[in-house]
Amino acid sequence: MRPVLSVFAVLVDSDAPLIAAGGPTDHVVQARARQPHVVLLSTRAAGPSDPEITGIVQLAGRYWLVGRIRLDARRALQDKLAQQTGEHYHARSDAQICLQAYATWGEAFIEELAGDFCFALWDDVRRCLLCARDRLGVRPLFHARAGGSGLVVSDSLAWLADRFPADRDLDDLWVADFLCLGYSRDADRTVYRRISRLPPAHLLAFADSEPTVRRYWRLEIDEPLWLGERGYIERFVDVAAQAIADRLPDGRVGIAMSGGLDSTTLAACTVRASGDPARVVAECFHYEAALHDQEKHFAALVARHLGIELRLRAADDLAYDPAWRTRGIHLAEPSLSIVRAEPDRQTALGQAELAPVWFFGEGPDNALIYERSAYLAWLLARRDWPRLAAATLSSLLAKGFDGWGASLARLGNRGAVAPALQAVPPWLDRGLVEALRLEARLADTSRGEQRHPWHPKAIASFNDAIWPSLLEEFDFDAALSPVVWRHPYLDLRVLEFLLSVPPVPWARRKLLLRRAMRDRLPRAVLARRKAPLAQSPLVEPLRRHGLPRLAPGSQLDRFVDLRQVPSPAACPSDDLGRLLAVHALDHWLSA
Repeated sequence: MRPVLSVFAVLVDSDAPLIAAGGPTDHVVQARARQPHVVLLSTRAAGPSDPEITGIVQLAGRYWLVGRIRLDARRALQDKLAQQTGEHYHARSDAQICLQAYATWGEAFIEELAGDFCFALWDDVRRCLLCARDRLGVRPLFHARAGGSGLVVSDSLAWLADRFPADRDLDDLWVADFLCLGYSRDADRTVYRRISRLPPAHLLAFADSEPTVRRYWRLEIDEPLWLGERGYIERFVDVAAQAIADRLPDGRVGIAMSGGLDSTTLAACTVRASGDPARVVAECFHYEAALHDQEKHFAALVARHLGIELRLRAADDLAYDPAWRTRGIHLAEPSLSIVRAEPDRQTALGQAELAPVWFFGEGPDNALIYERSAYLAWLLARRDWPRLAAATLSSLLAKGFDGWGASLARLGNRGAVAPALQAVPPWLDRGLVEALRLEARLADTSRGEQRHPWHPKAIASFNDAIWPSLLEEFDFDAALSPVVWRHPYLDLRVLEFLLSVPPVPWARRKLLLRRAMRDRLPRAVLARRKAPLAQSPLVEPLRRHGLPRLAPGSQLDRFVDLRQVPSPAACPSDDLGRLLAVHALDHWLSA
């Protein structure tokens, strides 16, 4: 079984035949009046589908669009279009708004769009195809050359690979990254050398038989936002409410809620935005045997405080499925999530019964990194003495005795060897390691991005390819059941605000969220320190169940020295994820 949520595809080619759909076809539009000929194809898997899926829509018989679109700030965009054209479009779908924006502003329309989307737009007069992916990569998009001069674009990598088997040569660098890190560091690569992934915030244009790709947006934060405490709190509550309102379904909404600050803050803001606690249901994953955490306790406190329904789910047996290799589930690319695919499927089916849309609370951990040294050095370089004095005093007072004790201990140990950079796994083929210069690749942390002067780690974290890799995992959940995941903290209004707040003092222990939620969450939750898991939830089940035997005759020995691959019992805990990557790749190659 290869899960597929939906497929849309566009083929531009002077000679290629119509591509057969892989599922029930909504409709196919062919523009054959002039060369090249164009095929727009939209399919849906059987059963309920993502409400954001857009069938093929057209405007004025000239513009055609197919894709998956959910716009943020929809009303503001409609008002801007009305001011420009003198017409109102309040009854239009998001796809029709996109077409009208393109008809009004041309290719610059993409700079006006925000939200979660991937789509292809055909202009029949210009004979031009434009394909776009949203700014953070919530929705995936793939493209490949079709024949000598054609192009095929789709939101489904599996669909492309199945219909163009000649393009299935593997990309060695993608595979090597996966074996080292669990994802590719290059956002434009796929596991296939001849099939590319459109990176987030990029636009692909195809005309005159030659595709071009350009970046249309970059995360840039200039000056910090200078407000008083009340101003910061009010602004956060306001932008969070806007982000949630744009993502709320008509009925109930689910929250993936631990007992931590980020997800409970999201739950509190969702109750406020929806106006009815009965519309909000939360689910808390907690560990009872393998690890001892307090998530269930704190999540229950929050649920009672907010008056929302809470479902508790023990996660001890969800992180690893001992029978994963026999489930018959195959993913479009190798993924560590294959070892929990069946538990994920069962969980997603249960979530879909509770609510059609679920919120995920990732974002503040990265946006609110406490970068005291960089921020103070920036103020010093600017000779901003009043703010430097205030930030220094705030830092001194906030750190407290315990914090300074830890700093003095580190100072006394300054001769100790710094932690080594992540090394290449010893079981990777040495010829591959040398040919791809993997040691240097892992050691390079700059990735070509200019270092931000006062919030470097936070800004760099959102430019990392791990984000689109993480977000594409949610499409896998959606393919397993009729559940849609949305990410309010990644709304640009929220994200850019959080990154603009001075890290001193507001990022220390996420002071901004704690102050904003002072009257909205229980005091015990607001006082709770971040409590990371003592170890990976994979450690205990892998030690207990082991891993299946590697399949004979696969291509794995191209990448791995099989003699060096350890058993889970002999593998250091920190390397278990990379050992798991070997088995996930072997399973994928054997499919």
